Amino acid sequence: MLGAIVGDIIGSVYELHNIKTKEFPLFRDDCFFTDDTVMTCAVAEAVMNGSKRDDYINAMKKYGRMYPYAGYGDRFREWINSDDREPYNSYGNGSAMRVSPCAWIMDCGFCARTGFWPTNGRACARLSAEVTHNHPDGIKGAMATADAIFLCRYYFGGYCGDYGQPIDDDPAECKQHIKEHIEKEYGYDLSRTLDEIRPTYRFNSTCQGSVPQGIIAFLESTDFEDAIRNAISLGGDSDTLAAITGSIAEAAYGIPDWMKDKAYSYLDEPLKDVIRRWRRFYFR
Repeated sequence: MLGAIVGDIIGSVYELHNIKTKEFPLFRDDCFFTDDTVMTCAVAEAVMNGSKRDDYINAMKKYGRMYPYAGYGDRFREWINSDDREPYNSYGNGSAMRVSPCAWIMDCGFCARTGFWPTNGRACARLSAEVTHNHPDGIKGAMATADAIFLCRYYFGGYCGDYGQPIDDDPAECKQHIKEHIEKEYGYDLSRTLDEIRPTYRFNSTCQGSVPQGIIAFLESTDFEDAIRNAISLGGDSDTLAAITGSIAEAAYGIPDWMKDKAYSYLDEPLKDVIRRWRRFYFR
């Protein structure tokens, strides 16, 4: 999930000041974490607490109230601060930027041995969206992002549909499998290039207007840093685009240690504590 946090922090200063180039400093002194980081940590805590519906609601409200000025959308902010526990039919990209912890509890080995998707993380990914973003497009954006993360873990980790014959030495083939799955399963058009998207792309906070772009930014990348640069170079909702792309790219490439350490330095103690607990939970 740290990939989403790194992308969020790097992209934070470009959301209101879009750039259309890949040449920019990765970490500026005025970078900061936003609601993307806060809610990713909330989802991680919910997963650690059992992944039930109330776990997601409780964690999102808890961390939303702890960080009231993190940059939430108006409707989500109202939901956080109310006693209402029902979803509000959102199709915003918030469901996609926070989903990554769910994709990391899906079992690649199970998929390789059986040929079937593991149900635990995939069901959690849907639920993490549905508690607020229960519009079909809100669910689709979260599920497509979670699937992309899982498939990066699966293919780049050396598994494949032929029960374990590795293809991780061919990144282009791995990405082609991922692209074909997302297009078939979710109907997103991933055929456009970044150069085709970039000139006319503008701020779009919907899943349908940012998740395909975030996935394409990964598909065209060569490593983790390049993926983040691709996402931010599109403009638009830069921190969320980079969070979505970063969450996928982490599963394919990993994150350079220096980038992890630098991003970590922007976080406060409660968020660092979630990450520490997540590491213990994940590697348990």
